[in-house]
Amino acid sequence: MHTFSEYLGGDHQRCDELFAVAEQAAAARDAKAADAHTRFVDAMEHHLRMEEDVLFPAFEEATGNSMGPTAVMRHEHGQMRELFGQMGEALAVGRFDDYLGASETLLILMQQHNAKEEQMLYPMTDRMLAGRLEELLRQMRDLQ
Repeated sequence: MHTFSEYLGGDHQRCDELFAVAEQAAAARDAKAADAHTRFVDAMEHHLRMEEDVLFPAFEEATGNSMGPTAVMRHEHGQMRELFGQMGEALAVGRFDDYLGASETLLILMQQHNAKEEQMLYPMTDRMLAGRLEELLRQMRDLQ
């Protein structure tokens, strides 16, 4: 990977694909929907940790600002996590329509969130943290 944009943007795509599989399973009332949802949430949690534990602190250190775009992104991560929970609870009791309703909300939130990151935040980090790219990507990959 040559940039944060490429690495994290590619991970957005991977998470989106897992989300689509979970939605399709729920729409089909498939008993494996809960497993698909878990795989999606696990991938998303890893992605969010890469940002919250590695990228955002490095960005904030470089800019001297923790109340800018990273604060907005953290807030949106919290909103996503709430929806992950609602969706998991819906599947646990077989309420597929509730799952799909929450997934529509999540889809809109994720599309808007990812666009902000891919069009603004990641390009900023590509410029500001280019000298630390390999170090920070290694830290991201090492997260469990």
